[in-house]
Amino acid sequence: MQFRLKTSKETMDILKQMQINTNLTPNILARLAISLSLLLEESIEQFDSDTNGLEFNRNTLTGTYDFAYKAIIAQQLGRAITDEEYFPTLIKKHLDRGAKLLENEYKYAGNYEKFIRSLANFEMEMVR
Repeated sequence: MQFRLKTSKETMDILKQMQINTNLTPNILARLAISLSLLLEESIEQFDSDTNGLEFNRNTLTGTYDFAYKAIIAQQLGRAITDEEYFPTLIKKHLDRGAKLLENEYKYAGNYEKFIRSLANFEMEMVR
């Protein structure tokens, strides 16, 4: 069982720039990125990226919600997943895909306040 993952270089660059723009730490941004990726219906299994970026500890990313993340990913895939498949493989794929979504969302919003509002709107739409 692995407890660490390495993002892609592109994800590292996105998270570092987003940290400068928002003052949010990379671990918070990473969780937001994973959440955005999970909103997409497209399968994550074919998504591929390098491992030349930031290193994250499993507990830092998922913490007490680890089981919930695993259950959501399994439900989205429509099948059971092993712990080894879940972390680091599937979480990394969601993180790397989601980082691009997060960056696009920030660019579209134009500033921190609008960015946070747009993320809150995603949550409200999902609750409905």
